[in-house]
Amino acid sequence: MRKARTLLSVYLAYMLEYRAELFLWALAGALPLILMGVWTEAARGGEFPLSPGEFARYFLMVFLVRQATVVWVVWEFERDVVEGRLSFRLLRPLDPFFDHLAAHIAERLARLPFVVLLTLLFFALFPEARFLPEPGAFLLGLGLTLLAFLLRYTMQYATAMLTFWTERATSVEEVFFLLYLFLSGTIAPLEVFPEPLRGLALLTPFPYLVYLPAALLAGQKVALFPGLWVMLLWGVGFLLLSRLLWRLGLRRYSGQGA
Repeated sequence: MRKARTLLSVYLAYMLEYRAELFLWALAGALPLILMGVWTEAARGGEFPLSPGEFARYFLMVFLVRQATVVWVVWEFERDVVEGRLSFRLLRPLDPFFDHLAAHIAERLARLPFVVLLTLLFFALFPEARFLPEPGAFLLGLGLTLLAFLLRYTMQYATAMLTFWTERATSVEEVFFLLYLFLSGTIAPLEVFPEPLRGLALLTPFPYLVYLPAALLAGQKVALFPGLWVMLLWGVGFLLLSRLLWRLGLRRYSGQGA
């Protein structure tokens, strides 16, 4: 716990040095708010499973969930390996897994004021998005958002381990990002998907990164089970895979660039 407090305080101070950049990062994640306007207008003139107000609330929650679950560890780890900076991390009595995790958590805390500001702004622009969630669903949605962040972190960390073999793990991550973008519910809620595609998507980890917590926070009826079990199964699988690749990768690491 002492190490965790030290890491969080150091990384929080580091992140606060780049407040303008954090605002731009938060603003760059505003795609769901743009799609909110598209889908609410489409719902007013067509047959859709959600009403304009439900679309607005859903995409607002997608925006908030994505702000809480953004991960960039693959780019950091790739640079550490290619430039040899991993050598210095290995000298510390701390697994880099937790070092990068602390940086992500500190960034969330530093980003929070900008996210709240953007949310209030879009409440003013889209009044139909205003609603008061039920306390139980809200707390459960927050818990699922935390699990979604941990799942995405372990997925990307496992991808980052490929740097030991390819030195371009970010290229693999870009392929995963395309799947994430279309299957996670970021572009459209899963209710508008064709049934075969929706069933296939629910077997992948991507809907649980955005759709499940966002829909729950938006007050929609979602199948919490078996969704939660699928989410935990993928999380444990990627965690074990990342630890295996870490052990195998260290045998190949030569400290290039150090």
